[in-house]
Amino acid sequence: MNFEMSDDRRMLSDTLRRYLADAYPFEHRTAVAYDAPFHDPEKWADLAELGVFYALVSEECGGMGGHGFDIVTVFTELGRALCPEPVLGQLLAASLLRDTADALEPILDGSDRYALAVGEIDAPYEYGTPKTAATHVSGASYTLSGRKTVVYGAASANRFLVTASLPNGPLGLFNVSVEDAEVIGYSMIDGGPAGEVVLDGSPGTLIVDDAGPLLEPTLDLGALALCAEALGAMEIAQDMLVDYLKTRKQFGQPIGAFQALQHRAIDLAIEIEQARSIIILAAAAEGTPDFPKRAAQAKHLVGKIARQVAEEAIQMHGGIGITWEYPLSHYAKRLVMIDHQLGDSDHHLERLMAGLVEG
Repeated sequence: MNFEMSDDRRMLSDTLRRYLADAYPFEHRTAVAYDAPFHDPEKWADLAELGVFYALVSEECGGMGGHGFDIVTVFTELGRALCPEPVLGQLLAASLLRDTADALEPILDGSDRYALAVGEIDAPYEYGTPKTAATHVSGASYTLSGRKTVVYGAASANRFLVTASLPNGPLGLFNVSVEDAEVIGYSMIDGGPAGEVVLDGSPGTLIVDDAGPLLEPTLDLGALALCAEALGAMEIAQDMLVDYLKTRKQFGQPIGAFQALQHRAIDLAIEIEQARSIIILAAAAEGTPDFPKRAAQAKHLVGKIARQVAEEAIQMHGGIGITWEYPLSHYAKRLVMIDHQLGDSDHHLERLMAGLVEG
């Protein structure tokens, strides 16, 4: 397996890293991530102009990437910068609408901001049999009634992709305008837009009348993206920890000179490399029958490691590690939240144990 980036992906990574370093310094990030609209619309437009969203879609569908390693490249840089822009929703929508040219182009140029509304209060991770119900009107027109919970990107989206049960039983996927739904927007604990989406006879257009086979690989792509974002965040948390161990002094010497802390820091470095390896394995499997299994394995392992990195880095920093002004506290919150998005570690372990993921 080739572990080196291609020239195109290296260029994308370098460009995105330089842009985010200039556009999203820590102070700006905290200023926009926790107050409506919980991101920076100007920076969203900049990402679109840079062509970031085109990297999420294959050339056959009008993009310039779309492979597992392209997704990993983009989301690793977003994680390093702790960027709150709702790019995950664009990835999920682009995957679901890749065969719909009229809908795909506004996703790629950023003019439409999508959020995928699948989770419900009683079933945050089980998406196959939603209580949200669709009633047929005519043709592809339906009305939807139900509530979707913790919809990532909802507070900034102008369109939703909503799953609902069709009258005859199968899972349907619908396109719903934000004007036709009640959105209760909020930021997540780590910042960034989310919200509750309440549908009460809301009009929706049916896109797919048997959405399960399309939804599952899309959610696995999302899991891979979140793993990559966690990897980027863990890299920065590790750098901050090493710098702190070198500069913080106790008993007349840097605390990094104490062997116990050295061992703990090395253990974290090993865990992060394990996370990197499973992400590479999952990215390489994208588009193959092994991908669901590899994506579940990655989300399970990375979720555990991300929590460990967050907890250990804060503990070795001491009190300063949990203060609002110190960036590590925000990276730690993001790492914990990533584990809960699109299925936590336990959920993906259950998938593997139950044999629901084959490969």
